[in-house]
Amino acid sequence: MKNTYLPLLLFVASITTVFSQQLVLKKGEIIDSLPVQDSTNTTYSLYLPTNFNTETKWPLMVVFDMDGKEKQAMSMFVVAAEKEGYILASPKMIDSLSLTKNVLASSRVVEKVANLFPVDPNRVYTAGAAKAGRFASLIPVLMDGVKGVMTIGASLANRELLNIKEPFHFIGMVNKNDFNYTSMLTDAKLLDKLKFPNQVLLFDANGEWPGVDYIQKGMQLFTLDAMGRSLIPKDSIFISSSFKKDLDKVNQLKNRGDLLWAEQYLTEMMSIYGAHKNLDSLRNVQKELRRDKQYREMNRAENAVFLKESILKEDFQYYMEEDFYTHNFNNLGWWTYQISELQKYINSAKPLEQQMGHRLLGFVNALAEDNIDLVLSEAALDEDALAFLYMLKTILEPDNFEYYLNTISLSAKNEDFGTSLFYLEEVLKKGFKDKEKLYGLEGTALLRITPEFNELVAKYLDDARYLIEKN
Repeated sequence: MKNTYLPLLLFVASITTVFSQQLVLKKGEIIDSLPVQDSTNTTYSLYLPTNFNTETKWPLMVVFDMDGKEKQAMSMFVVAAEKEGYILASPKMIDSLSLTKNVLASSRVVEKVANLFPVDPNRVYTAGAAKAGRFASLIPVLMDGVKGVMTIGASLANRELLNIKEPFHFIGMVNKNDFNYTSMLTDAKLLDKLKFPNQVLLFDANGEWPGVDYIQKGMQLFTLDAMGRSLIPKDSIFISSSFKKDLDKVNQLKNRGDLLWAEQYLTEMMSIYGAHKNLDSLRNVQKELRRDKQYREMNRAENAVFLKESILKEDFQYYMEEDFYTHNFNNLGWWTYQISELQKYINSAKPLEQQMGHRLLGFVNALAEDNIDLVLSEAALDEDALAFLYMLKTILEPDNFEYYLNTISLSAKNEDFGTSLFYLEEVLKKGFKDKEKLYGLEGTALLRITPEFNELVAKYLDDARYLIEKN
């Protein structure tokens, strides 16, 4: 039977103590809540591949999650890390609102893992999805020694911080329904101009996560890049196998008629395999594809969609900012109409319009959530602006009960019982069933003893807590 326990003893010693704590770490399993043992009480999760040994230098991927679920986030990378031979570490974020604290915590975790294990200093990478991906993209800029970033559904957090003297390898994964898709294409153009190695991997729009194969592909790209830069020995079998799989992917895309994706994939292949083999035949394939009439038509159609999308995004950004600053509740009807128009795109028979509709709806949702965070972060809370944004979110996400409840609570706090009762009935119509949560909503003490409140609860949830008879 293979021994999966790490055959070394790790001693964690404190300057102020005269004894050491002996730790035995198991390979092939996520170990969470490991202490960094510093003044900040930083902890992290760790994964060591089952074939880990101390004679080899290992690449390290630091996986981020901004919601305190670092172990769950890391679990999405475990299968790929096991296959590709990566150590995983994931810091416990101390404060989701403090960039400085989180960067320092990340730095301490990288230093700790590098001190404990034989980490290759030229192969330290970061990764994350959504907002954690944006945070991951900042780490190579703010912390020395990080050579690459893998983001899922997240564009670069700050393009202005990029330093051409300290390039890093960027791998972005996104589906065409994600509003980050166009931003990521813009990032790729900028990174090309700055001569940062980069690849954008598209995946089918059937979920927010690309799947294990894509995570594994991202790790393979980092490995191929390291071989191309002579940071590790070249493995001709690994290179040939990867190239063949990528070429098969291009042929699959061409055969199903997705010529835009096929051409984009060829571009990414040339950016990674140029250091390993002659690509003249691949360039000929790409030239032939670009001359294809169907490809040119599809390319023109996508560019037209991108132009229309950019105009609509500018409009949405302008009107949302204008509406919540001026407390323009009368414009909620306009927003309802706009969302109905986006639904038409989503239900269109044309794939490009469907993708644009999904991206725009995602963009407006993200914009509203960013503005909610902005209002909540201000010292003087603008409750009317917050109320507008909560109401807008009930239009954008009609099946998300949170924003109905927030609207009920905030309106009741300001004794606007008419608005509270309206949104109470709306959320009950949508199927909200948690009676205890309704009667526990902050700021509703006076509202929930009114006959109107209890009549609505009784109507949709069979009975109410307070049965008050009208005279």
